[in-house]
Amino acid sequence: MTLLREAIGDSLRRARLAQNRTLREVSTSARVSLGYLSEVERGRKEASSELLAAICEALDLPLSRVLWDVSTLMAGADGPTAGAPADDAAAAAAAESEPTAAEPAAQDESAPAPATAAMSAADVAARPLPLAEDTRIVIPAPRSDMLVLVKGV
Repeated sequence: MTLLREAIGDSLRRARLAQNRTLREVSTSARVSLGYLSEVERGRKEASSELLAAICEALDLPLSRVLWDVSTLMAGADGPTAGAPADDAAAAAAAESEPTAAEPAAQDESAPAPATAAMSAADVAARPLPLAEDTRIVIPAPRSDMLVLVKGV
C-alpha cells in the first residue's frame, strides 16, 4: 500500500531532479528548512497544503499537477477495486459474450475465447474493440505545462 505522503514526496523529488535543482535551492526559495523538505520528499512528514503550495511555487510547478501525478500513481498502485467502472465493464463484457440457452456456443477453434467472470478487468481491456473500418481515434497531444520530465537513474 502506497502512503499519500510517500507519493507526494516522490512527485516533488522527481520534479526537483528534473529541474537539476538541489534541496538547498528549493528549500531556500520555498522558505522551508532543508531538513524538513528532505523529510517531505522521503515521505516521512505530512506536508500541509500551505507548505505544498510553497514548494510547488518554488519549483514553478502547479500544485494541481503534483496532485494529478499523485492520484495517477495511487490509482495504479491500488489497481481496480470492487465496484469500480473497470469491474462493471468486465461484468458487462462477460454477460454479452456468454451464450444463452437459446444460442449455443460456437465451436470455432480460431475464435478468441469469450470473456468470463474469471477474467480480470485488464484481460477484458486488452481485448480489441470491434470498431468500424472508418472509425478514427484521436488522442490529443499533451500540453507542455502538463509534462514532468523524469531523469533516468
